[in-house]
Amino acid sequence: MKHATLYRYDLPMDSGVILRHTRLTKRVGFIVELRDGEGIGRGEIAPLPEFSKETAEQAGEQAQVMLNHWLAGQAIDWDVLSPSVAFGISMAMAELAGELPAEGNFVVAPLCSGDPDDLVQKLADMPGQKVAKIKVGLYEAIRDGMVANMFLEVIPDLLLRLDANRQWTPTKAAQFAKYVHPAFRERIAFLEEPCPSPEESLAFAKDSGIGLAWDETLRDEGFELEAADGLKAIVIKPTLIGGLAKVKSLVAQAHDMGLEVVISSSLESSFGLNQLARVANWLTPSTIPGLDTIDLFQTQLEVPWPNCTLPTTPLSDCSIAWQASSQ
Repeated sequence: MKHATLYRYDLPMDSGVILRHTRLTKRVGFIVELRDGEGIGRGEIAPLPEFSKETAEQAGEQAQVMLNHWLAGQAIDWDVLSPSVAFGISMAMAELAGELPAEGNFVVAPLCSGDPDDLVQKLADMPGQKVAKIKVGLYEAIRDGMVANMFLEVIPDLLLRLDANRQWTPTKAAQFAKYVHPAFRERIAFLEEPCPSPEESLAFAKDSGIGLAWDETLRDEGFELEAADGLKAIVIKPTLIGGLAKVKSLVAQAHDMGLEVVISSSLESSFGLNQLARVANWLTPSTIPGLDTIDLFQTQLEVPWPNCTLPTTPLSDCSIAWQASSQ
């Protein structure tokens, strides 16, 4: 007999978490649990406000319909599912089938807060290449350029990932580049989405010599991944992309083009982060994932993140939104 359960969680966030235009005070999502005989598989469904098109309520309703299909032995049409639902259910099915490896990549690229001494401390225990990330585009482009230049100058072995979230006009992007010393630009691993359109971003890369990474562009209507001058990497947020099969296909396409692939979080709980670390170690073993987000929470969920001291809420403390068994 098969069983399916949908747990709903409601986790408090750090007071300083801002998504685009709103402050995120809590993270709402679901944990899918599938049982078939002695086997068990779980996955997280966590639409990200302001980024996901589906709400948590819509995702929960859609998940119930699809889980009923699974219980009845019916095929699931992944193409009609919202990305967060497709990813959560596909992860639970992969774990149930023994497809998802147990070992994860828990080395993270730390987010920089602006203090180079603090970053040096964070990087001290990082094995191999020192990689860190800075969010740019929140302040003046000139300031961002000066900050990036400072980090690259102070830490000679640092490889820097930057993310602008399409916040710069071409003029502002050029201002940013002007304040990064040309000798340091090759240590910018990539800059995610500097300008509103891919064409503007590619023009910036050509003029500045700073490599690009696609993130939002991967989710544009009608997008197809193609090699382009200046494009170095893609950043995959599975919760915003879709099911595991789609993620695997995108990773394979990018690798065939010689692009780096970074598995990144969409503010999943510690449970989801642990699963993303397993996906990253499986599909992108030579790349440090972008999973340094657990400190934005006030509590963890079921599976703690390594070396995190935040309290952990067990799944048994979460409400059951829905459950059913096969007949």
